[in-house]
Amino acid sequence: MAKAVNLCDLFDQTCKKYSQLPAFTCMGQTLTFAEVDTYTTQFASYLQNHTNLKPGDRIAIQMPNLLQYPIAVYGALKAGLIVVNTNPLYTDREIKHQLNDSGAKALLVLANIAKEANEVVKDTPVETVIVTEVADLHPFLKRHLLNFVVKRIKKMVPEVNFENRVSFTDALKLGAASTFKPGVTNPEDIAILQYTGGTTGVAKGAMLSHRNLIANRGQIVDHLEEVMKEGEEIYIAPLPLYHIYAFNFHCVSLFSRGSLNILIPNPRDLPALLGAIKKVRFTGFVGLDTLFKALCNNEQFKSLDFSALRTTSSGGMALTRDTAELWQKITGVTPNEGYGLTETSPVVSANYANAIKPGTVGVALPHTEVKTVDENGQATAIDEPGELLVRGPQVMEGYWQRPEETAKNIDAEGWFATGDIATIDEAGYIRIVDRKKDMILVSGFNVYPAEVEDVIVSHPKVLEAAVIGVPDARSGEAVKVFVVKKDATLTDKDVISYARDNLTAYKVPKKVEFCEDLPKSNVGKVLRKELRSQ
Repeated sequence: MAKAVNLCDLFDQTCKKYSQLPAFTCMGQTLTFAEVDTYTTQFASYLQNHTNLKPGDRIAIQMPNLLQYPIAVYGALKAGLIVVNTNPLYTDREIKHQLNDSGAKALLVLANIAKEANEVVKDTPVETVIVTEVADLHPFLKRHLLNFVVKRIKKMVPEVNFENRVSFTDALKLGAASTFKPGVTNPEDIAILQYTGGTTGVAKGAMLSHRNLIANRGQIVDHLEEVMKEGEEIYIAPLPLYHIYAFNFHCVSLFSRGSLNILIPNPRDLPALLGAIKKVRFTGFVGLDTLFKALCNNEQFKSLDFSALRTTSSGGMALTRDTAELWQKITGVTPNEGYGLTETSPVVSANYANAIKPGTVGVALPHTEVKTVDENGQATAIDEPGELLVRGPQVMEGYWQRPEETAKNIDAEGWFATGDIATIDEAGYIRIVDRKKDMILVSGFNVYPAEVEDVIVSHPKVLEAAVIGVPDARSGEAVKVFVVKKDATLTDKDVISYARDNLTAYKVPKKVEFCEDLPKSNVGKVLRKELRSQ
């Protein structure tokens, strides 16, 4: 293939080269690369001819791992739009912030989870709402049967009343009846706005350009060259595609090599996950520690055929030695742990399949520079801890409409400050010894204390609140909040219930501890370090 300069070029070249091969499978339905191309063009044509959207406008996509996801993303990119990946678990408050901050003019949402968006979309710039149902890309009879069961029998679809609503299937029909005219997409154009938390408690959008994602795709493919056979790989995709890790891995990197990706809508539903993969001789698996652990403790999983499995990629959270050893014992493959961030598109480093050093996140990917520095910005010695800095073509363009935040994190020489403390040994292997001080990692999801605190203190009976992460056997870490009462009648159940109403489930505190006051510095800053040491 000719060298692709943007994701649209990459997509077109890939679909032509592997046209008859299967690209994505979900819920028993498979789409070939040619079919993905057809549906994608139809969706792009709809956006171009039947909405007011113009190149550079933003479209939010809110759905789990369904066939519609890659169709919608690539259709939007072909139409010159910027995709705003939106977590299906978000509350109405979180959705409202993201839609307003990004200035999204369109929203594509799964009907099952549309209630929260329906509550707030009128207070956002969204003009067009496209609603999809779970089986919209299945054959006619199966589509209507499955959608009927989900909506009428299982009662899983709430009633919503969006203005300017169109169904996903109607959008495809309208697009098919129109002519799509490819536009010009420059490498530096923003492709994805990937939202990430911050110390201020306000989620901000990392601007990932076509150049960023194309570069990281090349780095990942080069790194996996020895274990990735072109046009032959079958990868299990249980991690959410709306996270940049799974998005780049499955929708860009593996896709571009003619791989088949088995999409898992809900990885927490182990029976459904196992049902989807039990007859598949998969060659690759992408997951994280808590999922590996849950699977390895499942008898049905242990009985699967792992004879074709060549590689297992682990990211999103630290991989424990026990989990790695258990996975290797059961599957015969040692997990390949890597490291990345939203701001780096996302992969920075990974172990090579034939040179895994347990306890490390591997070596920097090709064309990636890393170094560790002390508090004064001076380089630290080999094996000496310091803040990890990254420079490479995958480092984001900056934070959406936040130049000050961008300048704080990327210096004039292009070094991105990760905020993570690491060591680098003589062979270049990176070991993360401490995360960003305050961030909490719950089953691979980032939870930023300031956001949770902002919600808790808005409770009328709360005076102050401080949030930390505590060890949890199931999720790695759990959220704990220390609360100073304004009203003595406040209970821990009140706090948790209030949090559930305003935060995504994984951000809700599992533990509440009441105290007379919070430890503070002489300038009034809450000392979370002291809370963690209690």
